[in-house]
Amino acid sequence: MKSNLDIARLRKDTPSCENLIHFNNAGASLMPEPVYKALTDHLALERDIGGYEAEAQAKPILDQFYNVFAKLLNVNADEIAYVENATRAWDMAFYSIPLKEGDRIITHESEYVSNYLAFLQLENRLGIKIDVAPSDATGQIDVDSIEKLVTTRTKVIAITHVPTQGGLVNPAVEVGKIAKAHGLIYLLDACQSVGQIDVNVAEIGCDLLSGTGRKFLRGPRGTGFLYVSRNILDQLEPPFIDLHAANWTDKDHYQFVPGARRFENWESYVAGRVGLAAAVQYALDIGVQNIEARVTKLAEALRLRLQGGDSILVHDQGLKKCGIVTFTKSGEQPSEIAMRLKNKGINISVTQRESAQLDFGPRDLPAAARASVHYYNTEDEVNRFCEAVEAR
Repeated sequence: MKSNLDIARLRKDTPSCENLIHFNNAGASLMPEPVYKALTDHLALERDIGGYEAEAQAKPILDQFYNVFAKLLNVNADEIAYVENATRAWDMAFYSIPLKEGDRIITHESEYVSNYLAFLQLENRLGIKIDVAPSDATGQIDVDSIEKLVTTRTKVIAITHVPTQGGLVNPAVEVGKIAKAHGLIYLLDACQSVGQIDVNVAEIGCDLLSGTGRKFLRGPRGTGFLYVSRNILDQLEPPFIDLHAANWTDKDHYQFVPGARRFENWESYVAGRVGLAAAVQYALDIGVQNIEARVTKLAEALRLRLQGGDSILVHDQGLKKCGIVTFTKSGEQPSEIAMRLKNKGINISVTQRESAQLDFGPRDLPAAARASVHYYNTEDEVNRFCEAVEAR
């Protein structure tokens, strides 16, 4: 499967493809059979021998979790932490940064709701300042504007690689160069990019990166991960710790465990970790560059076909686009489109303005239908999907 994707085999690993068209991979992808088996086998083991005992037996797989993620992201294994979801992973990173009153952070108009709420909370709690970088003519972050926003009080650049509300891929590498030049901490939300795009952390140059298992990695829900650079580790203070994150050295003292695992909790979804490790290995076996090429091709075909309809507007922005396609149709609300398609065995989702106030607000978009393809989808499904959208 390294050079040419065996779509028939991949779809065989995804039996639900026979019953539905799943264009909601940006919400949660369909889990492939090897991942499902890894997950359920461990749950069966917990049932049969006990949770602690099953975890001990799975130790080689759990240890391998860090190695496969290191290979996926081009980082070191000790820079990876398992976290129960992408939001908590991002929170663990952001709230660990030692910010104080008057410090400034730079973000972008495409920023995700949960992240921006955290900015607002620290603005209210600590008195930090939020600087929003504008978009350029294509809709991606205006890299040149970042330079103009940097001041002596700027401490962090925190952006989303691929926003929830469209196919935009922000120029993360170019942003990383600016962060490095000014000595800023660079936090990248890669929740929607890892698994559909070849995300090379060494090339991007971010210090912190968060993501999820359930989306384009095709892993279980309730799983996530965090990358923390060795170079910045000692500047951070995890917002909360336990006996897994630190050692209680004597009555009055503790010491963090080495590496990124200080951002983990002792109790976790062990079967989910096993499943997520299997999902990453599955992606590596296919080849992330192969995945990106396939997803990009399908999404381009979908946009082109939708744009050909008189009543449909595609709203994706950016110089580079990915597998997320957002659109509206005159005379039919996005929620109505989603429900109508669901009744036809087609899965999509809807993005609301409340998730992207800085983006959808200025564009006067209350909501948009969101279709997101993956490598196991087909050109025939794209055509059938567009016919169904246009039918009414």
